[in-house]
Amino acid sequence: MIDPRTLREDPEAVRASQRARGEDTGLVDRLLELDERRRSAITRADSLRAEQKQLGKRIGQAAGEERESLLAQGKDLAAQVKEAEAEQVEAEEAFRELQAGLPNLVHPQTPAGGEDDYVVLKHVGTPPTFDGDPADHLDLGERLRALSTERGAKVSGARFYFLTGVGAQLELALLNLAVAQATEHGFQLMIPPVLVRPEIMAGTGFLGEHASEVYHLEQDDLYLVGTSEVSLAGYHSDEIVDLAGGPYRYAGWSTCFRREAGSYGKDTRGIIRVHQFNKVEMFVFCRPDDAESEHERLLAAEEEMLAKVELPYRVIDVAAGDLGTSASRKFDCEAWLPSQQTYREMTSTSNCTTFQARRLNTRYRDADGRPQPAATLNGTLATTRWLVAILENHQQPDGSVRVPEALRPYLGGREVLEPAG
Repeated sequence: MIDPRTLREDPEAVRASQRARGEDTGLVDRLLELDERRRSAITRADSLRAEQKQLGKRIGQAAGEERESLLAQGKDLAAQVKEAEAEQVEAEEAFRELQAGLPNLVHPQTPAGGEDDYVVLKHVGTPPTFDGDPADHLDLGERLRALSTERGAKVSGARFYFLTGVGAQLELALLNLAVAQATEHGFQLMIPPVLVRPEIMAGTGFLGEHASEVYHLEQDDLYLVGTSEVSLAGYHSDEIVDLAGGPYRYAGWSTCFRREAGSYGKDTRGIIRVHQFNKVEMFVFCRPDDAESEHERLLAAEEEMLAKVELPYRVIDVAAGDLGTSASRKFDCEAWLPSQQTYREMTSTSNCTTFQARRLNTRYRDADGRPQPAATLNGTLATTRWLVAILENHQQPDGSVRVPEALRPYLGGREVLEPAG
């Protein structure tokens, strides 16, 4: 959630953020009204409690008829206090409920607009050329006996798959390469739970507009995570972290689950858009003043990984209307897919400022020792979808696939994946 002081002191900035996202600016006015009601209720309740305290002192010193009169006043005042406290609770709950639906403030440099209004920041590498049409990753994977979507659908339904043989080995190689890079750069490796409680899922902002994407186990009231960002964000919930020595940097390896609601008919071939996949996710807790430099650090780490697996890619600054609820700014790295002749998202890194930490009550102590909300950031370092780009960009005329040099140590030195006989 955003800082209520920002809402009160600069409501136009909040309205501008809502406009940039294509969201309802009227929400700001409704929040301001509820905030005024909430603060008035707090003031009234505090005033009545103070009056009640003073009356209690007078009753203790009084006797006879005066005492009886004061006791009657006390009874009436107690009823008023109870009513005021009920009004305070109701006003605060109404404010929090509406506030929870307000997305994070958009960074001033974030492009306005929707999904197609991103800004390309740079291109890196040259897309490969082929004699004839390049094969897509599914054809290549089937020739290598690296994956099977047909059997995945037979066992689990549409958008599930098996990674088999060299396919499974290639994914493990990729994720282990990501882990090696993360730990080399000071990230603590984590294997987090993939089921989380409702308050953790809600705290990260995934139960608002993205609720339809999340798998919910009703009997246990637990949610399957779509990214280990959720579990890692909750790791320090209701804690005061010590950031005196610098940011906390974690790298979470987990299986992820997404319902892909509303995406039917999109990328149904192969493993581009699936319900289950594996991912190494970077996550950072830092002081708000360090958030932008940490964001650049996460983007640089993603680019380093893409360079290691020798993929041509571009970096885009995602438009406000395509940001998640908790993101203030997001950069995507999109790799070239020869079969589609376009760039497709491989990684994304988001600066969530203090939005998630406020909801999850994760704080640090400032220079004066006062608890303040921390900032959180996240970024993908490798995921199953990368196999699509690796197979397609490194395919060879005979149907084999060249293994990027950085992955070879994790594949027993293998340089080429050969089609199965």
